[in-house]
Amino acid sequence: MKQRIITGVIAGGLFAILVYLGRVPYELLMIALALIGFYEFARMHHSKPFDIASLLGYALILFLVVPWEKWGVSLQYPMESTVWFVMFGLLCITVISKNRIPIQAVSQLLLGAFYIGIGFKYMLMTRTFSEDGLFWTVLLFAAIWASDIGAYFTGRAIGKHKLWPSISPNKTVEGAIGGIVSSLVVCILALFIRPDMLNIPLTFGIGLAASIVGQMGDLIQSAYKRVVGVKDSGTLLPGHGGVLDRCDSWLIVFPFLHFIGLFTL
Repeated sequence: MKQRIITGVIAGGLFAILVYLGRVPYELLMIALALIGFYEFARMHHSKPFDIASLLGYALILFLVVPWEKWGVSLQYPMESTVWFVMFGLLCITVISKNRIPIQAVSQLLLGAFYIGIGFKYMLMTRTFSEDGLFWTVLLFAAIWASDIGAYFTGRAIGKHKLWPSISPNKTVEGAIGGIVSSLVVCILALFIRPDMLNIPLTFGIGLAASIVGQMGDLIQSAYKRVVGVKDSGTLLPGHGGVLDRCDSWLIVFPFLHFIGLFTL
């Protein structure tokens, strides 16, 4: 527990500084986390995180996450064509390798690169592509963390009914409800602090989505870690696991809120 607290304070403090700074420091943080997250994913599902198939996944991560136009690089290829060419390359690898790298492996790598790349892309865009990016980024992270903390302590205090025991045996229905309430409380406080930025429907929409979708993101990671038989995705953060262990909710919440139009850049 001591190691977990020390790691959390140091990593949390550094993360908060980079979120506040925004611009290139925050962009580099998101790119680094995305690449490390894909490394963890590839190692779990493919066991060879630096072979030719995995390298195509890293390339897709960079295409998705790096803010090329802001950095003065004009890419003429739309997302769907780039994803298609990466898919085509991965499928060709299955043929060239004579199925030593099977279609199941390259499918997982493509899924992982898209899942991780899109998640970090929208974390980056939320902060750096909007004049009010700091407010929205802090609000979303605060709502997600409040949900995690509320779910944990509510579950420990009064949790009796298992939420999804075959996937995550420690999560409870009571904990999930506590997480939703905690997320809503944070968003309502934000409404009082910045009524010029929020209204009641948007406040409740963000609070509910950050918690419900965030908890689903947590369950998604628990599900695939259970399939491959690992407790943590990595060891980057002592006491906390890897990047994907800490970012599982973020990867789903940020793009989800954009895609359903709760707020736009």
